This record gives sequence, structure tokens and C-alpha cells, in this order.
Amino acid sequence: MSRVNDVGGQSGFGPVAVEGDEPPFHADWEARVYALNVAMLRKGVYNLDQFRDAIERMPPAEYLAASYYERWLHAVETLTASARHG
Repeated sequence: MSRVNDVGGQSGFGPVAVEGDEPPFHADWEARVYALNVAMLRKGVYNLDQFRDAIERMPPAEYLAASYYERWLHAVETLTASARHG
């Protein structure tokens, strides 16, 4: 079954803009989400496959409306909540 992020071979999304001199983070919270994810991966709370799957399981409208690091935050929140209750 295809998920919303699986757009390979589809058209209508426009060109991919490649931005030079783009900072890795546009806001402090993005850097914190990145660091939190690295810490959770290193501690073994979840693995990279689980992280990717948590992003890909987002509801389509939510996925499309979210920024890159908002998707990361969603995955971290989902997986850490599962770890606490699992």
C-alpha cells in the first residue's frame, strides 16, 4: 500500500528547489528536535527504521502540512509515547 510520502513516479508536485547556503536549522527548536532524535536513537529507545515508519504513518493531510522537522517531532513524540506505554 502506498503512503502519502511515497511520491516516486508521480507528477504534479513541481520542481525540487535546491537552495544554496541554506542553514541546517531555521529555528532553535529544529536543532533541539534533531538532538533529541539523536539521543533517543543512541539510547536505543527506537531505531532508525521505527523513526522513518513513524513519519510515514502520519495522516496524509498532517504529513503534507508539516515541515521537515515538524515530521521529525511527530515521530519522536509518537515513539517516546509508545516506549512509555509499551
